[in-house]
Amino acid sequence: MTVDQSCAAPDQAAPLPASVDLEKETVITGIVTATDGAVVGGAYVRLLDATGEFAAEVVTSPAGQFRFFAAPGTWTLRALSRHGNGDTTVTAVRGVTETGVRVG
Repeated sequence: MTVDQSCAAPDQAAPLPASVDLEKETVITGIVTATDGAVVGGAYVRLLDATGEFAAEVVTSPAGQFRFFAAPGTWTLRALSRHGNGDTTVTAVRGVTETGVRVG
């Protein structure tokens, strides 16, 4: 049986494609860590808009990395993992906005 991966989220650890124009795009990227500082691979990270509505979800890479393409503005990142859950709020601007989410 062949599994079609075309609908899967891209590899969260892969570099941004050269075709991404960071003068026009807004990228939110970061790492999920546990309270002891260990990275948390396999966590689910949800992107919630300013009203708390669900916009997207990805699974972190083995190194805890995640990435979203979003509009500029205020977003909440909610990480759900075996170590616990955590939220952080970020104000994204054009280009790359880096952040992290601590769980536990």
